[in-house]
Amino acid sequence: MRPGGVAGLSRSVVSTGGWRCSGLRWPEGADAPVLGWLGDAARVSVLGYGKELGFRAAGERHCVGARGNVCPLGALVSGRSTGARCPECARLDRAHSVAADTIADDPRTYRVYLAWFGPGMVKVGITAEERGAARLREQGAVVFSWLGRGPLMAARRTEELLRAALGVPDRIPYARKRAVRAVLPGAAERVAEVEELYGRAAALETGAGWPQSLERLPFDPVDHTGVFGLDGPVEVGRAVTELVDGGVVGGRLVAAAGPDLHLATVDGVVVLDTRLMTGWALVAADARSGVTVPVVGIGGGGVQDGLF
Repeated sequence: MRPGGVAGLSRSVVSTGGWRCSGLRWPEGADAPVLGWLGDAARVSVLGYGKELGFRAAGERHCVGARGNVCPLGALVSGRSTGARCPECARLDRAHSVAADTIADDPRTYRVYLAWFGPGMVKVGITAEERGAARLREQGAVVFSWLGRGPLMAARRTEELLRAALGVPDRIPYARKRAVRAVLPGAAERVAEVEELYGRAAALETGAGWPQSLERLPFDPVDHTGVFGLDGPVEVGRAVTELVDGGVVGGRLVAAAGPDLHLATVDGVVVLDTRLMTGWALVAADARSGVTVPVVGIGGGGVQDGLF
């Protein structure tokens, strides 16, 4: 199997069934996301809007392991799990997670940010400075701005301070993010909400909760609508809820945000959370085959099995 562009996915990228998807990534400085693959070596398929993608899940879904290690149990995992890890591997992965606040001695510099996903949906978070904006694209942040930079614990304290002071969360469910992508407001309105919250954050005095070791950064909004392919009319339609043995996903890539691929299929636009692909062996399928895995209407509707 030879992972290549999206068009290759409908022919030879997953032709042997010996490759397993390791998920969607947004490399810093890249113009497009990539799908990672694990087989006899790690490879990637660079995605591009307008290209076709087609694959069929084969066999059973296995745990992807943790921290680069293979699952020692070779455990099976649920098709609906976005983590694709068994309980043991999930605990190991969580034990070494900055997001879980389990690492206090990380020497790297961290950045604090405000991220906007849609009207009324702004969160505060932190990411390692060396990762640049990759973390924001992985979350599907439509607009973001940096707030400050400094040591991990100072960044963490600032995150907690701003959550309380601004009344914003540190997590927003992906289902909510997907539901608003078809109705995003104009550029000025997208930036305005972030700017207003940035102003409130900037008004907080150093020493009154804002750590002195955290350097403040100027307001400099970054808009990802073009990168995500959301700068034109966007349908959200339905979303895949799980892959199943023999189930096919096929369509033309029209947008991508966070872990989600928006695919124009023979029966309308379907959103595929690529985290549902991890742990499966995937083989090539005709991109014009449509979708034969369970889906659900975005913003309401029931789950359907098979073709829709």
